[in-house]
Amino acid sequence: MTRTVGSSHDDPVTTLGDTPPSTAPPAATRATRPGWRDPRLWIGVAIVAISVVAGTRLLAAADDSVAVWAATADLAVGDDVTGDDLEARQVRFVDAADLERYLPADQALPADARLLRGVGEGELLPRAALGSADEAGVLQLPISVEPTLVPDSVGAGSVVSVYVRDTSRCDECAGAALDGVTVVDAASADDLTGTRQLVLAVEQDDADRWFELLAGLEAPVVTVVGS
Repeated sequence: MTRTVGSSHDDPVTTLGDTPPSTAPPAATRATRPGWRDPRLWIGVAIVAISVVAGTRLLAAADDSVAVWAATADLAVGDDVTGDDLEARQVRFVDAADLERYLPADQALPADARLLRGVGEGELLPRAALGSADEAGVLQLPISVEPTLVPDSVGAGSVVSVYVRDTSRCDECAGAALDGVTVVDAASADDLTGTRQLVLAVEQDDADRWFELLAGLEAPVVTVVGS
């Protein structure tokens, strides 16, 4: 007779020696690095290279500054100017006309360069302030002009002619009182006087004739004409 082991309850009968089925874990997969033949690798390299080239060109285009000469110390009228007195400074000019007023650092200084007017430490070197030893003997003549009687384009370095008229008879007023003189400095209109001051580089004889002319006029009106 066969005997079975069971329980007094209604539990199912379990045969001794039976083992529950086991489930094996899935095999692990390892990520593989793309090989050099993988097109994704070359696409990534191309994107990086294009970004570097584009960034370099963008930075180069943004840097449109130019090097101009600036004084390393205070320089007075008549001082000789050499490379030891100057340093190159990068400046970005919004208007190309402003660049023409200064001396580029890649342009050599004349052998006998001498200042026609003073230049302060750190100030950019204007073309109009630089002349030869012979020109350094000229005088700086200040004149006051109504802003409407001088072109807005006239500034330091401009070559101008100055005319004077008067309500009285003036035989000397027919032509230019000062002809072909260089503007050394040009200030904006003064809020107090309402006039604009120009400083002109003139010879001694021209300065004498100028003051003699003005002394004989009752109400002189000065007009500046640019060349």
